Amino acid sequence: MKTSAAYAPERDKELVATALGRLRWNKPQILPAFKGDLHSQELLEQRDLPVVTVQLPIFNERYVARRLLDAICLLDYPRDRLYIQVLDDSTDDTQTLLQETVQEYQSQGIWVDYIHRTNRSGFKAGALQAAMPLVQGDYIAIFDADFVPSPDWLRRTIVHYCEHPNERIAVVQTRWGHLNSEYSLLTKLQSAGIDGHFAIEQQARCQNGYFLNFNGTAGIWSKQAILDSGGWHADTLAEDMDLSYRAQLKGWRVVYDNDIVAPAELPVAMAAFKLQQFRWAKGSIQCAKKLLIPIWSSEHSLAIKFQSTLHLTGYSVHPLMLLLILISVPLMLVTPHNLQNLRSLIDVFWATFMLPATFGPPYLYFVAQRQLYPATWQRRFGRILLLAILGTGISWSNTRAVFAGLSNTGANFRRTPKFDIKYRSDRWDNKAYKVPLDTSAVIELSLCAYSFLAVVISASHGFYITLPFMVLYTLSYGYVGGLTLWQTWQQNHQIKR
Repeated sequence: MKTSAAYAPERDKELVATALGRLRWNKPQILPAFKGDLHSQELLEQRDLPVVTVQLPIFNERYVARRLLDAICLLDYPRDRLYIQVLDDSTDDTQTLLQETVQEYQSQGIWVDYIHRTNRSGFKAGALQAAMPLVQGDYIAIFDADFVPSPDWLRRTIVHYCEHPNERIAVVQTRWGHLNSEYSLLTKLQSAGIDGHFAIEQQARCQNGYFLNFNGTAGIWSKQAILDSGGWHADTLAEDMDLSYRAQLKGWRVVYDNDIVAPAELPVAMAAFKLQQFRWAKGSIQCAKKLLIPIWSSEHSLAIKFQSTLHLTGYSVHPLMLLLILISVPLMLVTPHNLQNLRSLIDVFWATFMLPATFGPPYLYFVAQRQLYPATWQRRFGRILLLAILGTGISWSNTRAVFAGLSNTGANFRRTPKFDIKYRSDRWDNKAYKVPLDTSAVIELSLCAYSFLAVVISASHGFYITLPFMVLYTLSYGYVGGLTLWQTWQQNHQIKR
């Protein structure tokens, strides 16, 4: 699982003040030697480079599996020190494609093995854990199928371990980039959310000594840290967050490097995006159930315990967002028009709790866009404002995920389909792999109608501070539910290939 992306006010916005007040745009504080000198990372002698295993967990990725393996085989690293494990759990023709590709690269002298499981026990965590006895060397890089790292990624990332051998570094996480951020409004909004998560939230956690998580891909683990922390567990959908926290409770550090970027393909279908968010939300809540007691029983500071709690339970804001819109209509209806004091109290309530959440997160994303794209951030400003629509619109889906995480600790993994989409001219709706339509889109459109009723009541009863938020809910549920239905209809009427 990949945990990331703040799409709504829920994702650790307590970090806004910390991030913007204390954040330094340089290397994490625990690695001050790299401040302002990225070129030193390229000066490691070849004889100093350790053996690294690169694990590629894959399941039914016919459109992107070859692209990933091609990129990994192009890594600028000594061939005798780069071991590639293709961990394939596929049940479709991805098996044949990968077997042929692995054989092709083996004939060229690439150190790569194809490992196939017929039993998907534990899903991704199970595949990673099963391959641990076959790992070569002391370090393990992990990439999901939607990533395409640059040739210098490994050399630049492994330097954290090479230059600081005495640091107990569990994992080095790098920033996610985007292969198709300009494809559609949906991908533009996702890219802004992911940029804010990494450039602000992850960097702030790292620089201030808080717990942070490995995001499931585009990072390098210490093999010893994995073993010392108990290995990969399959009892949550957030195996990456789970292992990260267990490692930090054992005294290991998680390092985030904002300057090393690994591009990835963003989901282009709303149904796929909601499925991804559902998995991340459920997994985070499962980790909270599993880890909060060990965290609060540890000897770490109160600040770390408090921030970790906010981090692990961040998605719990979605049920509150849903509850807020549901109670708004009856509250406005039962408030007599002539009770000005009560009406004022409701307006104060909205202003107190909603206005900070309205303006804080956009400022976080604004800073991220300005820092990451100094030449073009002005053109990206619109997506920052629209990001709230996406975050609010998925509150129904993520509410279901939160309660699913609370109700059990099982991990029922559903993958997010990828289609090798880069350019606006690329098609995805005529390809295989689709997320079956469920009742969520109908419920979201029903919530859109309900929110529009709230708009009418707000306007007619004079709740003018409340009115903009009711409009936001209306647009949000209409966009998410409507796009889900429209894209599903499109895909169902195309010939699959």
